[in-house]
Amino acid sequence: CASECDRRCSATEHKNNCLLFCNKCCNKCLCVPPGTYGQKECCPCYNDWKTKKGGPKCP
Repeated sequence: CASECDRRCSATEHKNNCLLFCNKCCNKCLCVPPGTYGQKECCPCYNDWKTKKGGPKCP
């Protein structure tokens, strides 16, 4: 997961938070979407995991 999340979070200004949540999501879902943002439909678990407020949990 670490290298996939490094790639996923490479373009964000909030790298620490991105890496924290990306790794949590990757460990649960065993998938990280391609690119640095969007394309979450490639990983349904990653896309469907929401915060308590209903927002996206995974970057």
